[in-house]
Parts: sequence; structure tokens; C-alpha cells
Amino acid sequence: MYLAGVLLIFLRYLLRLHALLDPVAEALVWYSGIPILAGIVLSLFDLPCLLRRKKPDVPARFEPLRDSRVTVALTAYNDENSIGGAVADFLSHPLVARVIVVSNASCDRTLTVAQNAGAIVFDETRRGYGRCVFRCLSEAVRHTDTDLVVLCEGDATFRAYDIDKLVAYAPHADIVNGTRMIEPLRQYLTQLSTFMFYCNLFVDKLLEAKHLGRGTVTDVGKTYKLCRREPLAGLLDGLDPAVNLEFNAHFLDTALARGLTLIECPVTFHSRIGVSKGGNVSNWRSFTVGSRMILGLLSDWRRLA
Repeated sequence: MYLAGVLLIFLRYLLRLHALLDPVAEALVWYSGIPILAGIVLSLFDLPCLLRRKKPDVPARFEPLRDSRVTVALTAYNDENSIGGAVADFLSHPLVARVIVVSNASCDRTLTVAQNAGAIVFDETRRGYGRCVFRCLSEAVRHTDTDLVVLCEGDATFRAYDIDKLVAYAPHADIVNGTRMIEPLRQYLTQLSTFMFYCNLFVDKLLEAKHLGRGTVTDVGKTYKLCRREPLAGLLDGLDPAVNLEFNAHFLDTALARGLTLIECPVTFHSRIGVSKGGNVSNWRSFTVGSRMILGLLSDWRRLA
């Protein structure tokens, strides 16, 4: 509204509509300017006065890993053209003990191809990205012979070699969230458009502000992440699988609210095989998902349950 009030200057001066539009422009600037100024004042008070109460006064964390092996869990929905290669890629990594694939009621040969490639397969018949991710995490934490769980997608947008980087960050955190936001590591032709990039960034900073002093977030919408198994097992009862495409934001928000340590690690991002079915289908879908993420963050996910 503030911008609209400023832009009225063209109509006011070019068309000489001062008498008609000057009161409108003044009302818009005042109506929008007061809350903007109030927000700036509150932010300035928050940063110098309240941040020291929010930020944990603890030394930088370093908890060496007892075992660096990981259980990988891949989400899949009608990914028969990509899932075989994705499973083979992760199974070839020396730190991967097993690969689990959870199909979200796929109507193609996703499960068969994944199983033939060597994965442990499950079919989550209740539709929804959140239910598929929750099933992935639930099945992964059952394997007590690995202390680490890696969550990823089966559409070939991510690579197993990035596990080395995720594991390298693991001594410092409970959750290592991969980020696609490093330009040289992101392939040019991906489903992450410029519009989606900045929508994601806006939600990132909202989540960061909600838990001010607890973490730095640059990619709230990405699936690829590493979790320590024990904190993850305790986190599951606080997650709502009914949250759909917004589940990754819900996951990170809940983890930070429960005091888990979150850091980010740059990962490579590649063109997917097949057609996107998630929040990257179009800019409009991305805007819708981002708006619902904002609503969830502001309502503690009660409005999306």
C-alpha cells in the first residue's frame, strides 16, 4: 500500500489530478507507513535488547560421531524413471548402510524399480508429501545400527556424494539442512525459478526471525537433510503428517522450537528426471505453498493441521 501511495505521483502530476488523488495518496502513505515504522522500532528493540535472552549462551557445539554410517530414506511419487538411478547412486556411497524408498501411492512402477535396485520399499497409501516424509523418517529411525538418517528425494535432483559434506557438519548439530542457494552448485535449468528463489528466501528469514539467535536458514523448502537418529526419534511425536507441501518448514520450525541445533550445508542441485509434482510445478504453486508456510509459521501450524 505504501508503494501504491508513492506511485500515485505519476497520476497526480501527469494527469493533474491533485484534488482527487492527493488525499488518497496521503491516506495510503500514513496508513501503511505507521505499521512499517512500528515494525522497524520493534525490530531495533528486539535485536539489541532481547536477542541476548533468546540466543543460547553455550559454546560452539562439537560432538564427535560414534559411527558415520547413514540410513538413507527417499521420497517418491511416480518416479519410475529416476528412482532406480537414485537408489543405485546412494547405495554406491561407502557410508550408506541401506536405502529406504517410500512411495506415496504411486500409480507407476516406482516401487518395483526401487526394489530391483536394492532399496527397502514401503507404500504410503495416504496421499500427501508430509505423510510420505513422515513415513520415511519413521521407517529410518527403526534401524538402530546407524546413528544418522539422511532424507532425500528420488527424482535425481540431489547426489549421494554430498553425504560427505553433510556428515562433516554432523558433529556440530542435530540436523544438517542442505541448501540449494549457492549459485555455483545449482544447475541452471532446475525447477527453482528466480521467483521461487525469493519466495523461499522470504520464508527462510521469517523462520529465522521467529527463532532469533537459534539458527541461520537459507533454504526452508528443501528435502535433502541429515539428522541424528536419537533427536529425530524424539522429534517425530511433535510433527503433523497432515501438513502437506509445507512439511519441510514445519519440520525445521518444530525442531528449533524443541531446542534442537540446526545448521546448513551447501549441496548441489540438478535438473530432475520427469515432471515436478511438488511446490515447484509453477510460480503460482510456489506462491501458494509459500503463503501456507507463512500461515503455518505464524499460527504454529494449527491452521494447516
